[in-house]
Amino acid sequence: MMNLNSTKFNFMVLVSLSSLLLGCGGGEGDDLDQFMKSAGNDMSKGVEPLPEVLPYIPLQYNADGTLSDPFKARKATSKSGSLQPNTNRPKEALEGFPLESLKYVGLLSKNKLTYALIKTPDNTVQQVKQGNYLGPNFGLITAINENAIDIKEIIQDDLTGDWVEHKASINLQE
Repeated sequence: MMNLNSTKFNFMVLVSLSSLLLGCGGGEGDDLDQFMKSAGNDMSKGVEPLPEVLPYIPLQYNADGTLSDPFKARKATSKSGSLQPNTNRPKEALEGFPLESLKYVGLLSKNKLTYALIKTPDNTVQQVKQGNYLGPNFGLITAINENAIDIKEIIQDDLTGDWVEHKASINLQE
């Protein structure tokens, strides 16, 4: 059997739900409905057409043949190969050190010959005179004076492969 309170409760729930459903339906609508109806009124109807797309016309790279192909490996040709280092001579002791690591620390004169004192990275002191070689780039000592040692190096150019002269010097360290 059903309880009277339970039936009354069910009836009250049914009446409340019905009144809620009746409150949500029908009528003129709210502000949102009115906005939706009038939103498209001030928009323009026409759309400008897209610009005409011109056809692609390819151009040939290097049509006149004056440029080289940038995707092919190449080596520049040597124009003059007269300067060459002497690779047949025996290496001297100071040719094993980079020029930047050598220090000019003193000058000696003996029997009209001038000698420079060079300090190496391993803290030894070597005597050199004009005509000796030092550094890895076939550095020939061309002059020794009180302030510096002048050196003529022969270096291979990376682009052409030619050997070129390069002047260098080591200044006196005080």
